Amino acid sequence: MTPIKTALLAYGLSGKIFHAPFLATNEGFELYAVLERNNQKAKNDFPDVKSYASLEELLADNSIELVVVNTPNNTHFELAKQCLQAKKHVLLEKPATATPEEFLELMELAKSVNKQLLVYQNRRWSSDICAAKDIIKSGKLGDIVEVHLRFDRFRPDISVKGFKENELPGSGILYDLGSHLIDQAISIFGKPKKHYVQKGMYRNGTLVDDYAFVHLLFENQVNAFITASLHVLDVQSGIVIQGTKGSFIKDFCDEQENQLMAGMTPNHPDFGLELENKEGKLTYVDENNNVITELIPSLKGNFNGLFDEVYECIRDEKTFSVRNEEILEQIRILICIEN
Repeated sequence: MTPIKTALLAYGLSGKIFHAPFLATNEGFELYAVLERNNQKAKNDFPDVKSYASLEELLADNSIELVVVNTPNNTHFELAKQCLQAKKHVLLEKPATATPEEFLELMELAKSVNKQLLVYQNRRWSSDICAAKDIIKSGKLGDIVEVHLRFDRFRPDISVKGFKENELPGSGILYDLGSHLIDQAISIFGKPKKHYVQKGMYRNGTLVDDYAFVHLLFENQVNAFITASLHVLDVQSGIVIQGTKGSFIKDFCDEQENQLMAGMTPNHPDFGLELENKEGKLTYVDENNNVITELIPSLKGNFNGLFDEVYECIRDEKTFSVRNEEILEQIRILICIEN
């Protein structure tokens, strides 16, 4: 296995927590360089990493094969474009771009330079949504009627992160958290036939949406109701699925982010394991018309699965499961284009 020499374009929360630990421990990658214009914080954690003060210097390094664009949302398009023009593969943080036109341009550019444009939708590999997918596939719920997906926080004050709180392309909770949930729904049910979006601004002085609701209608009359809010103190169940034969209820409880924040590395044997008493509740009617209730433990969370696929896509030309056509549909919903 030849590791992919990879560079990060930032070493804030995203770089330090969601990217560097995987690039440093997954044998398919080498965390080779980081763009740090001011403080060289990455070197404190990874002494051998190269630190570049400018994007131009980083892109001029012919050893770098893959660049992770994990910068503020409003910079994604221009930075990804520069990386592709420098003939680097790109792993692009969600939300990929603010508009579908921008993402289409990146798709066409990637094709023209024969490089991969891959979007980082790590929540497809969360333990809770993986459990939900398995329950749906089992058929125990019958035909799916409705799915409720929530991503809630309680943050009533304006954040100091200007790129999230100012009126910039890709700002607001719909782009920030809603993009995860929309992607999860599309990964299960495909392209929606119709969608409806409602956003709200409730914090004093807010310039961006801090509440968002999305209704997606899929084939076979499947309804997905998505909610993201910064106003939920008593967190609700993150996943509720109702079918013609039963129900499944699951807390939003993937532990990978908490473990990474606490310093656990992805190669630790306990990484991705769910906390006790966080099982999902499955209630269904069996073939004898008996009502059965089961507690369903989650699968082990596996953000590393995304990086494994990135490696296989670049080295072995395998298909990346986060298809760019799905991302394009996601962006159309995020920008509230009617259909």
